Amino acid sequence: MIGWLKGNVIDKREPGKIVLDVQGVGYDVETSLPTFFQLETMNTPISLHIHTLVREDALILYGFLALDERHLFRALIRVNGVGPKLAISILSSIKPDEFVRCIRQENAALLTKLPGIGKKTAERLIVEMKDRLQNADYLSSDVAVDAVPRHSDEAVKALEALGYKPQEANKVIQKLDDGQKTCEQLIREALQSLAVR
Repeated sequence: MIGWLKGNVIDKREPGKIVLDVQGVGYDVETSLPTFFQLETMNTPISLHIHTLVREDALILYGFLALDERHLFRALIRVNGVGPKLAISILSSIKPDEFVRCIRQENAALLTKLPGIGKKTAERLIVEMKDRLQNADYLSSDVAVDAVPRHSDEAVKALEALGYKPQEANKVIQKLDDGQKTCEQLIREALQSLAVR
């Protein structure tokens, strides 16, 4: 299997598809749009982390500048109903750290805004990816869970401890969280908001 290639891009006319010249051999490589557009600014030899997909009728190479992106791609294609095309589409539509945040916050509403993802697929992604991302020590610090729990996460846990359903707690905290409030403020405002309903 091919896991890494280094060479010069000799063709990038179609977004998401390049031809990489590696010592006289041209490899067709499919990429996410973020990787593709980063390549536009590079004219020196580039290195790509490769995922090789072998099918009966084809050998397809998927290339990523960032190792984190390849790891996330591999995690995505293991989800039931998510193939390589949808995985590339997801990685082209949302940054890896934002995607990870969506999964951890169980934000199905945001996931359904991504192309090709309906409600059922979003729910399946949340269920199947949550455990995988929990043990994702391969993700860099900007993608992995913050070492310090965020105020919103603590507030959600506090509401759950008070008997509110996780989805209800998540929804109200997401609405109130502006990134400036303390955990205590979030809990107080959430309780006021929930009491009004």
